[in-house]
Amino acid sequence: MRWVVTGAGGLLAPDVVRAVRRADPGGEVVPLRRADLDLPAARRAREVLAGADVVVNCAAWTAVDLAESDEAAAVAVNATGAGTLARAAAAAGARLVHLSTDYVFDGAPGAGPRTRRPYRVEDPTGPVSAYGRSKLAGEEAVRAAGGDALVVRTAWLYGAAGGCFPRTVLRLARERGSLSVVDDQWGSPTWTADVARVVVDLVAAAAPAGTYHATAAGRTTWCGFAREVLATAGGADVPVRAVTTGQFPTPARRPGFSVLDTDGLRRVGVEPPADWRARWAVAAPEVLEAAGADAAGALS
Repeated sequence: MRWVVTGAGGLLAPDVVRAVRRADPGGEVVPLRRADLDLPAARRAREVLAGADVVVNCAAWTAVDLAESDEAAAVAVNATGAGTLARAAAAAGARLVHLSTDYVFDGAPGAGPRTRRPYRVEDPTGPVSAYGRSKLAGEEAVRAAGGDALVVRTAWLYGAAGGCFPRTVLRLARERGSLSVVDDQWGSPTWTADVARVVVDLVAAAAPAGTYHATAAGRTTWCGFAREVLATAGGADVPVRAVTTGQFPTPARRPGFSVLDTDGLRRVGVEPPADWRARWAVAAPEVLEAAGADAAGALS
């Protein structure tokens, strides 16, 4: 098969490319950066996607705070561009896998975020940020294109190919010797390699067109994740102070609850990622090495 993967300069796409090459060694995978296909304009979309069997759209405007002051720019990539790509994929007869986000929900933590039911695919959306609105509009544009499309929502991504929370934690721990981390936002830290595997498995399973959630199992807060990262990197003694979201205001509202229900994957024969702690233990050497740190003693 011929796979086209957009957003090749980002965090997720490199792992998708690797997963495709492992799963389909006789196939062809074409990674596209913005210079190859500018999504806001996408004038060459039909030409570039001609002959494609699968298109995986990892390209996105992800500057969450900046979107608050330039929502039109976020919409251009995340909504208009996604729709253009979806129409081009449909014209090529290609299956589209479009990556989306937990930010399409309102993220209100409600009572008992430790035990609250995760968001199901069919739950009402209600984004509270410009970024979330642009991503929801992108989902709607993909569905309206009328092609064979899978929308895959994920959250709290980290990986070896770019900036991510674990790298930031290690950098700040080295620079400051202590950290203050938000402890009232709940989610499931998720390795990009696991999401990439899910994408490939969904295609291999010929999953019905529709929306799916792909995150690790379990839940924690950013503070809990930071402590796990530091323990892995030999920095368990670094002081980490738990703080509230209100103590660190940002232009964009962050979801207080981002735990997603992944049962839809099992219903189509795809195994969801395992518990976030177990997956971080596997991912840590690669992620920390990419950050220029020895996973066994980055802070020791």
